[in-house]
Amino acid sequence: MAWIPRLITLTGLVLLAHAGYSAQEHAVFTSAAAQHSLSTPNTSRSLPLDICLETLFSTLLVSLGLVMGSPKLRPIRWNVWAGKIEREGAAGFRNNGGEVDKDFRGNPFGVLEARPGFVDIRKQRQEFAEWTKGQSK
Repeated sequence: MAWIPRLITLTGLVLLAHAGYSAQEHAVFTSAAAQHSLSTPNTSRSLPLDICLETLFSTLLVSLGLVMGSPKLRPIRWNVWAGKIEREGAAGFRNNGGEVDKDFRGNPFGVLEARPGFVDIRKQRQEFAEWTKGQSK
């Protein structure tokens, strides 16, 4: 269903381009009319209501299409996001096309779980001392 938001966005963009073209034509017409004294000097040069409404409607259509086509938002809190990764894995991070998001990297706590434990310096010093005694014999 990814084509529906794209169609709505495209329709809104076409309407927005038409509204812009209509506004430009209105500006050209009013300036030409003012040059040739076809209108009285007290007339206002504001845009007609239909062009204003078309602009607002097309902007809302474009916004609606973009919002409908955007992916789901991720949780803000890190532990909620990591919990979702732990529970659902890559299946929880599929986009509208069924593919895994390009920035999915797996469990963010995997590095912490796979790190080595603390180093025992005294034990290493004793092993080194025993090794040097064995080398000197």
